[in-house]
Amino acid sequence: MPETSVPDDLVGVFQIEGEPVRGRIARLGPAVDEILRAHDYPECVANLLGEACALAALVGSNLKFDGRLIVQAQGSGPVRYVVADYDTSGGLRGYCRFDAEAVAKASAGFQRPGARTLLGDGVFIMTVDPGADMERYQGVTAIEGETLALCAEQYFAQSEQTPTRVRLAVGQADDGQGLRWRAGGMLIQNVAEDDARGPTAEAWRRTQAFFETLGEDELIDSRLSSDQLLFRLFHEDGVRVFGSQPLRAFCRCNQGRIETVLKSFGQEERADMLEADGKIHVTCEYCSKVYAVAPEELEAVE
Repeated sequence: MPETSVPDDLVGVFQIEGEPVRGRIARLGPAVDEILRAHDYPECVANLLGEACALAALVGSNLKFDGRLIVQAQGSGPVRYVVADYDTSGGLRGYCRFDAEAVAKASAGFQRPGARTLLGDGVFIMTVDPGADMERYQGVTAIEGETLALCAEQYFAQSEQTPTRVRLAVGQADDGQGLRWRAGGMLIQNVAEDDARGPTAEAWRRTQAFFETLGEDELIDSRLSSDQLLFRLFHEDGVRVFGSQPLRAFCRCNQGRIETVLKSFGQEERADMLEADGKIHVTCEYCSKVYAVAPEELEAVE
């Protein structure tokens, strides 16, 4: 990155000074670039996945236990499925399934198609996975609005009754060695009023007015730190930052997992999977790593 760049791949927590409004901000550089460059996605599809990754980091970083937060949306449109998976160690991964011809047709206009155009009629889902021996929690809402940010706002309004605003941005920037993907996101929420806090509506209205001035270009500007961006937005009221967590690209795939999946098929089915070199080739949907497995290796572990 250029010398003027600031730390990337972080998600941080903040609160408006003295007000019942809290938030989180995510800035992604190398991590989202690794995730998106693992696939030869059309620009609009890569943009959708980048938004999903930023959103997963924003929401998942609020988990109070070791586990995972999975953001996904699926529908009848050119993109059948988008998923981003965040774990509480800061790991991110994601992928899309799409119809290339339908995506090209949807991209023929002057504007880049957004989530509603790409996904069509469908559902937006957030899944909290607390880990072994604990049940998953899943919230589902209809896809409404043209962006994943609007889908998330609708989700929080319906599933958690929490007034929430979300802004997401994805783009490419030249770091001196070529174009690299970047992503960013910010989320603010209104803390419910009670006897101690009193009314919170005016503070929420005021904070939203500042939030509306946030530009997508600011969220992906490598020269602008999270602290600087928060100060730009909220310096009139003051903003307190409570630290940040590093983010990284990761994948859970490995040789053992692939062999376990292949073992679930019968020998005749596996024989049909053999390629010219006498091995079964499996490509991970998340990271695009290709595994070559010989039949005798499967027989050895059965």
